[in-house]
Amino acid sequence: MFSETIELRGHIIDSLILPKVLDEILKGGGNFKIAQVKIGQQRADQSFARIEVSAESSDALDDLILRLRQHGAEVAEKGDAQLAAAPADGIFPNDFYVTTNRQTFVRIAGKELEVRAPMLDSAIMIDRSKERASTVRFADVRKEMEIVVGHQGVRVVPAQRATSGTDVFQLLNTNISAERPKGVLIREIARELEEARKSSGKILIVAGASVVHTGAAEYLVEMINGGYVDLIISGNALAVYDIENALFGTALGLNLERDGLSESGHENHLRAINVVRAAGGIARAVEAGTLTRGIMHACVKQKVDLLLTGSIRDDGPLPEVVTDSMEAQRLIREKIEDVRLALLMGTMFHSIAVANLLPGNVKTLAVDINPAVVAKLTDQQTFRALGLVTDIEPFMRELTECLKTLRKDAKISR
Repeated sequence: MFSETIELRGHIIDSLILPKVLDEILKGGGNFKIAQVKIGQQRADQSFARIEVSAESSDALDDLILRLRQHGAEVAEKGDAQLAAAPADGIFPNDFYVTTNRQTFVRIAGKELEVRAPMLDSAIMIDRSKERASTVRFADVRKEMEIVVGHQGVRVVPAQRATSGTDVFQLLNTNISAERPKGVLIREIARELEEARKSSGKILIVAGASVVHTGAAEYLVEMINGGYVDLIISGNALAVYDIENALFGTALGLNLERDGLSESGHENHLRAINVVRAAGGIARAVEAGTLTRGIMHACVKQKVDLLLTGSIRDDGPLPEVVTDSMEAQRLIREKIEDVRLALLMGTMFHSIAVANLLPGNVKTLAVDINPAVVAKLTDQQTFRALGLVTDIEPFMRELTECLKTLRKDAKISR
């Protein structure tokens, strides 16, 4: 048998880290012997465990230790990370370390470096001259870059519950189905938005065309005008149907006020695209007075950062749409830095793309009518993601009402 001693630190009992580690060892065909356990006496106290892990082969033990590191396990005998040069542009060395979206540290020359911009399914690049570690994806790797290989010298900080017991993302820690009451969650999300706004925390909205189709656009406009949105990431469709609605009162030919098809309404989204392209873009259409309302109008007026990424089925597209998928991914990574709170609403593909790039410490709420989409969006962030299965319009309506109430109560208290 081959063995290695690991250590766990933190809130390993109430965050269920210790039982997860033991389960992982057994599922991996290994054995364990708990050499030491020290349990914190009070809620804020951290706990400690030292565990001897054994497996039948060296490879099996290495594979097991790698999986345990994802739960925050550290090898007792610490060593520096192993590095290898990228053999060519766009290619990682063999056995490169595959990242999670949790806070990660790499030990280089006896010093721990925090990995910048942690995200799923990347590698770790080391810049010795700047003493910097950062995630890197295939499209950005260059020949001779030093890349972390294996798992030695890598430490992942596990997701842990807050000790205050007041964080809605940890109090609920579940997905709210269509049958369950949602008022409590929506009120708490409103409080999170208000706190983020007051503290200048960056708020991200990822929204799909369903925001317009369901009649929820006016509520998103209220949020933008109220200072609750710093960045919107979406696709061509949201912008096109929002502009079509602003110019013609329809969205994909459907009259949103009368809930019926408009005569020749199916042409309106193409005419909307043509108007914006003729103006030279969304911002110029607003400046010229052509576009006077809607989500895009509010973004321009309130200087909200807007990133529109394209797909193969887009009509047009609008001039602002980034059609190069690799460039779009790079821009998303750049713009989501410092995001504190993210709302992913009514768009499966854009939401999944952004969620896979978000660090694990970003509070995330996924809202969609499809339970499978909500589950997909929340399964990577154990204690920082909530899901809500519902239609977008009633959610947005209640959320904006809660935000109004919070601001009204704040004024009265002053």
